[in-house]
Amino acid sequence: MSHATAQRRPSLPALTAVRAFSAVNILLFHFSNPHDFGPFAAIVDGGYVAVSFFFVLSGYIMAYNYADRAIDGRLDKREFWTNRLARLYPVYILGLLISWQMLRLEWNAQTHPMFFAGVVLTPLMMQAWQPILATFWSTPAWALSVEIFLYACFPWLAQIKGPRKNSRLIWLWWGVWACGMILPLLYVGLHPDGMEVPNRFSSGWWLRALKFFPLQHLPTFLCGVLLARIQARVHVSNAKRMALALGGIAGWAGFLFLAYHTGDTLWLYPLLHDPLLVPFYACIIFGLSADHWLAWLIARPALVAVGEASYCLYILHFNIWQVLHDRGVLAALHLSRWDPWISYVLILAVAMAAYRWIELPARGWLRKTAKRKLTKQPAVAAAG
Repeated sequence: MSHATAQRRPSLPALTAVRAFSAVNILLFHFSNPHDFGPFAAIVDGGYVAVSFFFVLSGYIMAYNYADRAIDGRLDKREFWTNRLARLYPVYILGLLISWQMLRLEWNAQTHPMFFAGVVLTPLMMQAWQPILATFWSTPAWALSVEIFLYACFPWLAQIKGPRKNSRLIWLWWGVWACGMILPLLYVGLHPDGMEVPNRFSSGWWLRALKFFPLQHLPTFLCGVLLARIQARVHVSNAKRMALALGGIAGWAGFLFLAYHTGDTLWLYPLLHDPLLVPFYACIIFGLSADHWLAWLIARPALVAVGEASYCLYILHFNIWQVLHDRGVLAALHLSRWDPWISYVLILAVAMAAYRWIELPARGWLRKTAKRKLTKQPAVAAAG
């Protein structure tokens, strides 16, 4: 059996279900009025923080499935990267094709050199390395530019064995988290863009770099990788894990309520964008990687099904919304009276269909094709 595709550990359905909530929250953040959600307005208003949660969870799941093989030298790096790209790229390109008309707006918004740079960098998943172009063509795609960089780093990150003592491993986790806090704190202290109260509508170069530049998110991803190491080595009872999950949810929600009810502040928005909430994400992920009633309650089949399609939902939701509204699809179907709720339902349906009929088949075909090429190469070399 191939090293990179060897049998994985038991699935964690509660974490898959949490992915559904996070992806839907991003959808509502982009295309809703938070006030419509009453007591949950702060959660919707802070939906952007879900991207950071995905980075932590991604590092955790990668390490949960592959770290042992990486440490033992059994992980085929090239096959691992091929498999990751096979999962991400087909739907990523689909998102760009759906939103091709955005290029007209980009032509008017960018200088010509920057426009052509965006046209080249975005299909290559490299747009986030230039903060001005991070949201070029397809707004959510910047996160995939970060994700592909993190996957490129993972085989080496996963080989780090870390301290032998569990207490030192936990301190290392906190040290990595603290490193992730450095740049946001410097931004707060220096406010290089000259904005006293940055918010989601601010567009300073340094703020965009803080939000989108891939290196800034490396500590967050590494926190997920180390958390999987802690999960494997530190025994914690199911009751305590449930308490950790509940505490993480309470802390995450508490900070979002603070941000929502205190309004824009100099320090809160830059810190919320990535590192500040990572300890709460870690508690949620660690706590739900267990067998207790909270994990059972969250891991309902419908939520797990949406969670499996969460990548499609994330990468396509912005573009599908534009198709529905900019091209008058809802008006033509006489569905405008039920908007925006009908839009949410249609977007979710399209995302789940894309997962079933595009992501899964394309991923399987690309992996089989790459596997055939990889297995033929040693024979060619031997013949030579």
